[in-house]
Amino acid sequence: MADLETRELEYFVALAEELHFGHAAARLAIAQPALSKAVRRLESRLGAKLLERSSRHVALTPAGEALLHHGRHALNSIAVAAEKARRAGDQQPHLRLVIKPGGDADLLSGILAAYARRPDARQVDILFGGATDRADHVRDGRADVALLYAPFDDMTGLDHETLSVEGRVAILPPDHRLASRTELSLADLAQETLPRWKGVRWTGAPEGREGPTVTDAAEALQMIRLGRTIALLPRSLAQPMHPDLVYRPVTDAPNSELVLAWSHTDRRPLVAAFVAAAVEAAGDAPATA
Repeated sequence: MADLETRELEYFVALAEELHFGHAAARLAIAQPALSKAVRRLESRLGAKLLERSSRHVALTPAGEALLHHGRHALNSIAVAAEKARRAGDQQPHLRLVIKPGGDADLLSGILAAYARRPDARQVDILFGGATDRADHVRDGRADVALLYAPFDDMTGLDHETLSVEGRVAILPPDHRLASRTELSLADLAQETLPRWKGVRWTGAPEGREGPTVTDAAEALQMIRLGRTIALLPRSLAQPMHPDLVYRPVTDAPNSELVLAWSHTDRRPLVAAFVAAAVEAAGDAPATA
């Protein structure tokens, strides 16, 4: 059997995700007959039927499911290899930092200033990631370093330095039964409806009633204003405070940490210099209670 071609795999993955020849062809910017021909050729090469087709329906066979799963990983590995090779050959490398908008606990300006004072400083490109995908940016090579929150972000495959430690606050509607209290405990929140954070496995929050699924703090605040849930967030992520909501410290909630993370295999001086500057800039900052 001949080796698979990258383009064939790209065509199949697009079709498997869309399950519609017309939509997949438009996504790939090719003619629909060319896509159909490529998929038939791929099935012939593999000796396996990948799709069940009818005039109104496209579905994956077990072989198609397997190729989609592994094909995604293969295409991602190719993209990562190409990016790493390109950057390794860059004569004036930039450092790429991925952050969540507002997720720097007001430390980023100081970190960038400390790094700029170093004689080996390079340009820093700021990338913005979502609530739960910033670690993936580092793992797959899109970014060199990331500002993450522990224990919320997945640190698998990453090394990190803690830059700040802070307490957490409960965010409540003003008419909530706990809004009149000056501070709260985890026990107070045990029976409350709490959001489920997409992509986050553990938040240190008590087991309450399952609330709406949210992807970031902005979505959580909207649901709190609608009275659908309350939330428990690191203090810095609750800033700026919304005037229509109540914020109360939760005295026994596990602290959260803002960390600077990088791949555990990355030993480049470029990254080490930025990490050192970040630790220097954050070293004198007091922990947030």
